[in-house]
Amino acid sequence: MRNFLSGLWRVITFPFRLFYNIIAFPFRKISQFNKFLNTEPDDRPVTEIFIDLTTNEEMRQMLWDQVEALRMHLLRAVLALVVTVGISFIFAERIINYLARPAGGIDELVAIEVTESVSVFMKVALFSGIALAIPYIAFELWLFAAPGLKPRERKMGLAGIPLASIFFFGGAAFTFYAMLPTALFFLNNFMDFKNQWHPESYYSFVIGLMFWIGVAFEFPLVIYVLTAIGLIKPKILVEQWKLAIVIITIVAAIITPTVDPLNQGLVMAPMILLYFVSIGLSYIAAAGRERNQADPSTGSGQDEQKKTDEAESGLGGEGSDRSI
Repeated sequence: MRNFLSGLWRVITFPFRLFYNIIAFPFRKISQFNKFLNTEPDDRPVTEIFIDLTTNEEMRQMLWDQVEALRMHLLRAVLALVVTVGISFIFAERIINYLARPAGGIDELVAIEVTESVSVFMKVALFSGIALAIPYIAFELWLFAAPGLKPRERKMGLAGIPLASIFFFGGAAFTFYAMLPTALFFLNNFMDFKNQWHPESYYSFVIGLMFWIGVAFEFPLVIYVLTAIGLIKPKILVEQWKLAIVIITIVAAIITPTVDPLNQGLVMAPMILLYFVSIGLSYIAAAGRERNQADPSTGSGQDEQKKTDEAESGLGGEGSDRSI
């Protein structure tokens, strides 16, 4: 009878429990994620970890667990890429028509190979899918690395994912709207040859240029992260600005599809501006790092405070021994 009543009670209360769990689910996940962001990692020296790997069976098992976790993260990233490429296939024709605008429209492109149109369709769909999947792929990589990061580094990495996407798409948009029209105008009017652009070469040229300049626009974010973890100091960036401009000139010459100074200047100008923006971000990151190290509530501050207390107690002990 008791079992019957218990089962009846479960059946009656099931809709209410289901409704409660549905309502509480996002709050639980937010609470778990917030706890994950603020959890301190195990602070163990790298040499000690390598020694344990050779002597401790549990450590070797943990290593294989990490390899399995990495495999799952990469698998999810690949699945996301498949989904975004599939979505891009639906809009690939519209994207192809849009990318052909700087050349005067798709009617200005003349195919000479039998499979050229199919190749262009696949290439544009793949590039669009990769661009769409970049935020999620970065998120999966962050999820894998986050357990070994400190809370501040963990939060910075999470905030950097949307920023990295914005910088990349900003560089690609700059290429398409500011650089491509002038570059194509120069190429089309250089000497008196009659130009007939082929879809394969045109879209490879456009996609490659948009991709590499989009990557170059990630430079400020990379500098900020490297400064935040202590690998770069802003003072060095300020002192080496002349060398940086020389390097930017070389990189711009490699990226720029033409040899004229106008298009190279169009690439150099934003990259130089981004370098000086990187210096400002580097100072902000350095200030945050120093503040984090000086704050007693952080792990490093606690360690320093602990050492100070131990030293003071040791001095006090020595004094008491001498007095005796």
